[in-house]
Amino acid sequence: MTDLDTAIRGVRDFNRYYTRTIGLLNETLTASDFTLTEARVLFELGHRQAPAAGEIARDLMLDPAYLARILRKFRDNGLVAVSRDVEDGRRRILALTDEGASALAGQQARSESQISTLLSPIDSIGRENLLDAMARIHETLERDRTGQAPVIYRPHRAGDVGWVIERQAQLYTQEYGWNIEFEALIAGIGSDFLGNFRPGADFCWVAERDGERLGAVFLVRQDDEEAKLRMLHVERAARGAGVGSGLVARCVEQARASGYSYLTLWTNSVLVEARRLYQRAGFELVSEEPHHSFGKDLVGQYWKLKL
Repeated sequence: MTDLDTAIRGVRDFNRYYTRTIGLLNETLTASDFTLTEARVLFELGHRQAPAAGEIARDLMLDPAYLARILRKFRDNGLVAVSRDVEDGRRRILALTDEGASALAGQQARSESQISTLLSPIDSIGRENLLDAMARIHETLERDRTGQAPVIYRPHRAGDVGWVIERQAQLYTQEYGWNIEFEALIAGIGSDFLGNFRPGADFCWVAERDGERLGAVFLVRQDDEEAKLRMLHVERAARGAGVGSGLVARCVEQARASGYSYLTLWTNSVLVEARRLYQRAGFELVSEEPHHSFGKDLVGQYWKLKL
């Protein structure tokens, strides 16, 4: 058993090591013109829909006056534009200008390069162990007062793709009466994902709480412009808790960070809850067509999100 004083010393030792290793003690972040706080504000501006200053100050736990100075600097440098909310005239909406978006892209590229340098000497098993350790830290520190651990979203590891195929085949048979044709389809998708996996271009996230898998989603490169969201599913017990939204959000964020122009998906009209998730994320229905598959008459739908 670890007593509190020992744990405190251990956390402080790790903090000193980690901040030194990734350069958080430097005056600016990743050799850019931005401090750590400025870089984080820039990131939030680029990854939120219609953000307001109060929301960013609250979520980043920043003093509003300090945030106001950062935003004033961004406006003076042409990085941020401010407009009035048409639904609430008292609310001011912030948005990155083209120059701001370019600055954010450069910042993210430098950050990814720095992390790549840090992780490149580590083999794939070591990287997997590192990500698992990070997930455990996040899960432990975020456990709420009820004792329930938060949901974490981690990269796939050995056995996860097989689990997705098994669970989706079972759930769609139980809930929609689909036959084994569907299992054959997703088994092929899973096999292609593993057999042709391209690190940095193809992704899979598994939602997990206390080591229990709650759902998953895939992001697969089609070409330089398009990525495809595939095989989203959420276990019954986890539905309504934001797991599906969290999985979709990771696909959208990664597709945008990877430089794709748009994200697409194919689904069926009968999957009502999944379609609601896509609509909330900004996807638009492009086309639909009746088809007979999986033992049922269905309406297939093609959705698209411009990034």
